[in-house]
Amino acid sequence: MVDDSLLASYAKAYAEEGYVLVKGLLDKAEAKAYREESHALIERLNRDADPTWGSARELTMGRQTELKHCHDVQFYSGAFARLIVDPRFTDVAAAVMGTPNVQLHHTKLFVKPPEKGSPFPLHQDHPFFPHAKHSMGAAILHFDDAPLAKGCVRVVPGSHLNGPLAHAEDGGWHLPFSEWPLEKSVPCEAEAGDVLFFTYLTVHGSGVNTTSDARTTLLVQYRDPADPPTVDTHQSLGQGMILRGIDPTVRGGSAG
Repeated sequence: MVDDSLLASYAKAYAEEGYVLVKGLLDKAEAKAYREESHALIERLNRDADPTWGSARELTMGRQTELKHCHDVQFYSGAFARLIVDPRFTDVAAAVMGTPNVQLHHTKLFVKPPEKGSPFPLHQDHPFFPHAKHSMGAAILHFDDAPLAKGCVRVVPGSHLNGPLAHAEDGGWHLPFSEWPLEKSVPCEAEAGDVLFFTYLTVHGSGVNTTSDARTTLLVQYRDPADPPTVDTHQSLGQGMILRGIDPTVRGGSAG
């Protein structure tokens, strides 16, 4: 469980800055175990699909980079199924949203390979899955250290207060490079066990992993179950699962 005074401070930072880095939510041994589970899963799946955005090539001057990933990890490993309902995580998610109820939208495991882990241009997550009340948020759980050289997540503090922004019209789902250069954002360097929470309106991205070690993270997108999507898109396995509390929108009907 997380102390109430800490939860209040996290909620305040989230509201004012659009993000909060929670230090040591997992201990080092847990983070190491999840890192090993992550890499074993990626190796077991042996998928060739690379989710690197085409627009990322503009950040690397055409240099070839790559990502390894897996959606819906809780369906492949019980360890991740337990992690996404861990009260240490769900209590913070509830606090920053200001609701007792936390609903899953999707999960995604990312491994940035050594020396060539792909970057992400600055963007909001809002265009991918807009919601009526903008409760949607993300938590990035770090399973190993993520310094600047590893391509840590970068944010633009307070950018969520601008609301939804117009993204590039080339299908790249990024903000215009001339207005939103990656170097103008703030690096959120993290240690294994840290968790970065941010709203889906917060402008964020990440750099290239140039080190000799992989960067391993789990992304969990969460929302208030009382906040309906405005576009029926980005469906995923397990979407709608209640991670904390209840679904107050469910009324009547019969079981079975």
